[in-house]
Amino acid sequence: MPLKKLLFKPGVNRENTRYTTEGGFYDCDKIRFRQGTPEKIGGWQRISTFSFLGICRSLWNWVTVGGSNLLAVGTNLKYYIGRGGQYYDITPIRSTATLTNPFTATNGSSTLTVADVAHGCTTGDFVTFSGATGLGGNVTATVLNKNYQVTVLTADTYTVSMSVTANATDVSGSPGGGTVTASYEIQIGSEINVPVTGWGAGAWGLNTWNNSATALSDGLRVWTQSNYGENLVFGPNKGPIYFWDSTTGVGTRGVRLDLIVGAVDVPTVQNFIVVSDISRFVLCFGCNDVGSATQDPMLIRWSDQEDPLNWEVTATTQAGSIRLSMGSEIISVLQTRQELLTFTDTALYSVQFLGPPYVWGASILGDNLSIMSKRSAVLASGIVFWMGVDKFYRYDGRVSTLRCDLRQYIFDDINPEQAAQVFSGTNEGFNEVWWFYCSAGSTAVDRYVIYNYVEDIWYYGNMARTMWLDTGLQSYPIAATYSNNLVNHELGTDDGENAAQLPIEAYITSSQFDIDDGHNFGFIWRILPDITFRGSSATSPQATMYLYPLQNSGSGYNVPESVGGQNYGEITRTAVLPIEEFTGQINTRVRGRQMAFKVASTELGTTWQLGAPRIDIKPDGRR
Repeated sequence: MPLKKLLFKPGVNRENTRYTTEGGFYDCDKIRFRQGTPEKIGGWQRISTFSFLGICRSLWNWVTVGGSNLLAVGTNLKYYIGRGGQYYDITPIRSTATLTNPFTATNGSSTLTVADVAHGCTTGDFVTFSGATGLGGNVTATVLNKNYQVTVLTADTYTVSMSVTANATDVSGSPGGGTVTASYEIQIGSEINVPVTGWGAGAWGLNTWNNSATALSDGLRVWTQSNYGENLVFGPNKGPIYFWDSTTGVGTRGVRLDLIVGAVDVPTVQNFIVVSDISRFVLCFGCNDVGSATQDPMLIRWSDQEDPLNWEVTATTQAGSIRLSMGSEIISVLQTRQELLTFTDTALYSVQFLGPPYVWGASILGDNLSIMSKRSAVLASGIVFWMGVDKFYRYDGRVSTLRCDLRQYIFDDINPEQAAQVFSGTNEGFNEVWWFYCSAGSTAVDRYVIYNYVEDIWYYGNMARTMWLDTGLQSYPIAATYSNNLVNHELGTDDGENAAQLPIEAYITSSQFDIDDGHNFGFIWRILPDITFRGSSATSPQATMYLYPLQNSGSGYNVPESVGGQNYGEITRTAVLPIEEFTGQINTRVRGRQMAFKVASTELGTTWQLGAPRIDIKPDGRR
């Protein structure tokens, strides 16, 4: 019998049974396709030894006139400017207070009690003390004059944790500290989306009558930002607009835009901020109207041209506003060529610059659609792709549903209570759009799905990330991790998130296919591998091939046959670098009517690309 070539269709398809999708792939992790054949994805390496506080939910990269490459990092706790691998805290200050002898120490304890009437903090907020004098013992001025995270006791007191333990001298010197300035940062945001529960919390019909409903809250802290020239305009959802002047250096903090001298009618609450490439307007989406402190989730307002401080609507300014009508709130905004694509929860609008007297106008592009989160839309190769609540979409001049071979698998797996955590990104070097999401039952992002828009194929895997930024002003795509640091992707072959390099476990498994004609049993007695380890750094890179035989498509996999302690259902091939193709053969003992094929690697320094292995089959009867 002639050798049978195992050449599968590119992409992974889980829209049907394993047998129905014969000739393709069914399961995978940490692989991609290059010209139709699967390969292991690139590795990642930590950018620097420095870390930040909180879970990163936004990344923004720009270069100043002076050539400084700056990276804005927004977390649920802080807002940073990254430069040269370090993270500088520019989190805005909400209030300052002058306190007199506010510190009380306890002997043998590192907990310090602070008195401040009506401090306004919640547990987890941050305060910076300055001007304090020591308590006389271990608690020196150097210890006190730092940035601390607070634990609230009452409306007038809270505690902080010091780096030293107080002694009897500190206790006898407290309350103390002299005249102290306490600078309170804006309140922290939630690390995850916390469901709101209780009577009437959900939408009508969400639960049965007389049951407690569950609705999604907006507690997840997500920042949006745009650079205004070499400076930065930024803000958290349901918060004010802040401004950071890059010329003042990374030692200064962002300030509220509406409190800057000369500011007029600046919105004080918003959900999304964009600086238009056309004529430099600052636009706020889901903001309060002039003369009102109430947030309107469907209102768009913009500043005067070239003046982010002036939002006054007069005959001599171009400031103005429009209110969208379809939907209940603006979810996301994406700046594309000559338009701002604005997503509500039910429609897509094109917001375009018209010039005086209307300045900006909106036209509807599509309705009866959805978007998963404010960060789930992305622009790639001139086309906008986004994840809806139950399918994927694309916009290339018209809105259409994006064909997806993983739709049922992905949307059955997403945790809807953590939809706000979904985010997207591009990997332009490989023609990919990535979506990261929380799997069912998880409150942390742990899965991803990839669409290759050039080859029109899908694949997926497991990976814990919180934000993604593609190359542009960086050498590699950047991602934020739950270890509170950033990593460069597509760098090396291994997991370098921490100090110790770890192997990346990657695999791909085919759908079930007939060994011969699917009627008779076939006996596979050898396999001729076709795999390249080009790009591996290991001296002897290794991958493992698996053959999973079945009696029939519904029988389950047979137990691999073992002879002399050797498992002949598992085929391992070790190659010496460099290798472009294999000419050897491996003996096997595999019997069945159908079979699935898998290739996997678990070793350091290994990367691979699968070709077209061949199997040698002998007829083996009908039973």
